[in-house]
Amino acid sequence: MNATTRFRGFADPVLDGQACFRAVLEAMSRPGRVQRIVPPAECPPGLSPAAAAVLLTLVDGDTRLRLGAGAEALAWVRFHCGCPLVADGADFVLDPTAPLLSLPAGTEEEPEAGATLILDVAALEAGRGWRLTGPGIRDAHRLHVAGAPAGFVADWARNRARHPRGVDVILCAGDRIAALPRTTTVEDA
Repeated sequence: MNATTRFRGFADPVLDGQACFRAVLEAMSRPGRVQRIVPPAECPPGLSPAAAAVLLTLVDGDTRLRLGAGAEALAWVRFHCGCPLVADGADFVLDPTAPLLSLPAGTEEEPEAGATLILDVAALEAGRGWRLTGPGIRDAHRLHVAGAPAGFVADWARNRARHPRGVDVILCAGDRIAALPRTTTVEDA
C-alpha cells in the first residue's frame, strides 16, 4: 500500500531510533522514571512528539497497531512504520477511546501477547503524585500524571490483578515518557 505524508520522521532514523529505544528500555526497567526522548523532526496533528517517537521506534511491518489519532496521523504511521492497522487484537494501541481493560491481555501460556498502550497525557513529573511500587522500584517512587483518563488507577489495579497477563503502558507527554509495566502497583497520592 502506498502512503504519503507531508510530515517527516526522525531527522537521523538510525541514531534517533536507537536513542529512543534506550529511553523506552530505561523507562520499562525503572517504572515511573521520566525519560526524555529525541522527537521526530515533525509530528502530524493527533500525535505528541513522544508518542510519535515511540511508534517510529517500536512499530514496524509485523506489528499490529490500533490508532485513533486522525487521518494525518494515520497517513504518517502508514508511511513511516508500514504497520497493519487493526481495530482489535493490536500489539500496540494509541487510541484515547480504548478502555485499558478491553485491550488484549495475553493468556496464561502467552502473557507476552498482552498489548502495550501508548497513552498521551498532559504532563509527567517525578517527585509527587501516584505512589508506585514493584519490580524495578526501590521502596517507592512518585509520579504525577496530569491528564490520565478518569478511573485509570482503579482500572490499573484490575489490570495488575490479572498478572502474569495484562497490559503495559507507556505514558507520553511532550518529549517525555514514563512506563508502567503490568507488574507495577499504582496508588493514588
